[in-house]
Amino acid sequence: MRRVHLGAIAVVLLLLVAGCSGAAPGGEDTGLSGGGGAGGDGGAAEAAGEPEPTAVSNDDAADRTGSAAVARDDRAIIRTGTISLTVDSYENASDRIASLARERGGYVATTERATHGEANRTWTSGRIIIRVPSESFGESFETVQTYGEVRESTADTQDVTDQLVDIEARLETLRAERDRLRELYEEANDTETVLRVSEKLSDVQTEIERLTARKRNLENRVAYSTITVELRERPPETPTPTPSPGYADTGLGEAFLASVDGVVTAAKAFAVTVAYALPYLLAFGLPIGAVGFVALRRR
Repeated sequence: MRRVHLGAIAVVLLLLVAGCSGAAPGGEDTGLSGGGGAGGDGGAAEAAGEPEPTAVSNDDAADRTGSAAVARDDRAIIRTGTISLTVDSYENASDRIASLARERGGYVATTERATHGEANRTWTSGRIIIRVPSESFGESFETVQTYGEVRESTADTQDVTDQLVDIEARLETLRAERDRLRELYEEANDTETVLRVSEKLSDVQTEIERLTARKRNLENRVAYSTITVELRERPPETPTPTPSPGYADTGLGEAFLASVDGVVTAAKAFAVTVAYALPYLLAFGLPIGAVGFVALRRR
């Protein structure tokens, strides 16, 4: 009987041990499985307040890139250029530059010219300033450089976007203040208040006009780029003087003929002199000679 009881107790213990070992992996979450690990990480991330990463599609990336490009294209840029050219003809070069400006939808802003001289040589220099639409600045700048020999060229850009934004913000504030002052002016009952509000209103209006003019100037410089072209003609070359022949290089025949020519020239000069003096000799010489002859006879 003792052995029977011991065997029954042993069987019960084995069943209990088998039941506990089967319930641990199947019914109890120990946090060591794959799903439990993922859940634990997600809960930790949530508890830490970190956002879960989100996938970005190619379309979203393209949209963001396009928006950035549009933002860059909306910048207000002032473009200016300066070119110094040596040309054969100032007139031809200046006419071509003016025609280019008109063809691009622009105009000539300023022209200057000066004429220089030395001995028998003269040449012209000057400056012509053109305004062309900003979208054609690069092409126009390159084309002008083909009209002569480039001595120097520079191009510059200035971003005035922030200036325009600041001016517009200040204008909005000033316009709102002007509206409030107008209301106060209409509601004022005494002369002192009317004068004070009127003076303030005048100051605000003056500032609005000043900022508006500045804004228009910047917008015009953004819309039309400026190209300044310095033109200078090539000075004419100095003629080389022809050397006079020396005596050593002159032949005998040439010397004799030159002497004959000199004698003939001298004879012609003497004959002309006599012909020029003969009337004076006849008019004054004969009376003087007659008086002298009579005086000698009386002696």
